[in-house]
Parts: sequence; structure tokens; C-alpha cells
Amino acid sequence: MQVDEDEHFLTTASEMRNKIAVLCGGRAAEELIFGEVTNGASNDIEKATQIARAMVTQYGMTDRFGMVALGQQRNRYLGGGSELTCSEGTAEDIDNEVQRIVEEGHKTALDTLRAHRFKLHEISRYLQRKETITGEEFMRIFTRDDGFAPTLPKPLSE
Repeated sequence: MQVDEDEHFLTTASEMRNKIAVLCGGRAAEELIFGEVTNGASNDIEKATQIARAMVTQYGMTDRFGMVALGQQRNRYLGGGSELTCSEGTAEDIDNEVQRIVEEGHKTALDTLRAHRFKLHEISRYLQRKETITGEEFMRIFTRDDGFAPTLPKPLSE
């Protein structure tokens, strides 16, 4: 579930990785529940790939390449994206790193859904009946301990 936070100007690498994992959630749920994938996640895959590529080429957020800009922004006002400013070999390495980051997000999404599979089904059933869910309703269902689903581990701070 993606929730907009208040005005947020800077984004950390871990926030971007979490966003990628969230974007991979729909595809991961299809795989986990149906054992098959559809084209429904295409927009999410595109967005996850764009974020990962920006992490590598624009923001210097990988150990592999460090703080080096490997791309240039084209005119933002004319709908331009970015273009690589590196050798073909480096471009291939960038593609591999982008793929690794997205796959890592996909694995995180799968692991999270597996760990909370009962809640996934409960929230899905709720959505089948109501069609929409608020953040408050989601959290109430997710954190409720009603004896049906295995209990969630308590945070260490409690």
C-alpha cells in the first residue's frame, strides 16, 4: 500500500528501495496466490525500473558505481528523460545493476507477502466486498490479532 506523506523533497536510498518493493507487490501477489502472472503489473514494473535506473545513473546510490553521474537529463519541459553518458560496456553493467535492484525489491515483496499471507487473504476479501480501503482500515485489519491468523511479532520498542 502506498501512502503519500507530507511534503517530501528528499528521498533516501532505502525509501527508494522500499518504493520498488511496493511496486513489485502486485506481481509478487499474482505469483504467490495464482502461480501465474498477468500484464496487470506493467505500469508498476516500468516505474520500479525508472526508480532503479535513476538510483544508478543519476543519484549515485549504488556501491557498484558510487557517486558518478552516468546519465544526463534531457529537457524536462519537452518530456525528455535521460540519456546515458558512458561506454557500451558500462551501459550493460548499468542494466545488470538496475535488474539486480528491481529483483531485490521483488524478492522483498514476495518475502513480505509470504510472511503475512493470512492478512493478504483477509485484506483481499475485504476489498472484494468494499472495493476500496482506507489506510486506517488497512492498518486495523493488518494489526488486529483475532486468533485466526498467526500473531505478528511485537516490535522491540514495546
